[in-house]
Amino acid sequence: MDFKNTVIIMTRNLGSPLLLEGVGSDGTITEPVREKIQQLLRSQFRPEFLNRIDEVVLFKPLTRGEIASIVDLLADAVVKRLSDRQVRLEITERARDLIVDRGYDPVYGARPLKRYMQRELETRIGRSLISGDVVAGATLIVDAAGGTLEVSVREPRSTAPARPRDRRAGP
Repeated sequence: MDFKNTVIIMTRNLGSPLLLEGVGSDGTITEPVREKIQQLLRSQFRPEFLNRIDEVVLFKPLTRGEIASIVDLLADAVVKRLSDRQVRLEITERARDLIVDRGYDPVYGARPLKRYMQRELETRIGRSLISGDVVAGATLIVDAAGGTLEVSVREPRSTAPARPRDRRAGP
């Protein structure tokens, strides 16, 4: 096997708590934090292993805006699946803010966010679909109240033309 042109990416949350506190106001990771993380690496891994690593990349914690963008991307995947059933999805700002607040963990990154959306959003949507209350053309509205997500159904507007009135029935 030839690894000449191969990039191997290894991830580890080593030093995550340090990174949470060590990001400057401009978004850069401070030098003292970089040094502490290097010390932590040396205490956790043998020198022979560390010598084989070309570069250690430190990832700074996501901002609230970046987390909200991830929520939008995950919601877009749900929208696409619902479109197969001809159902629309609207997520209010309150619901989006709740998902950002409850789903993101600065230490573990965005992975818990995806699990939160599956558990709290997709499960509620699935229950609405299974109940039979959602018909083609309906819109599912996700809102937040009392610290939880709530899904309501807005029925599609009727597009059938009004029936002519029977003239014999009187005024």
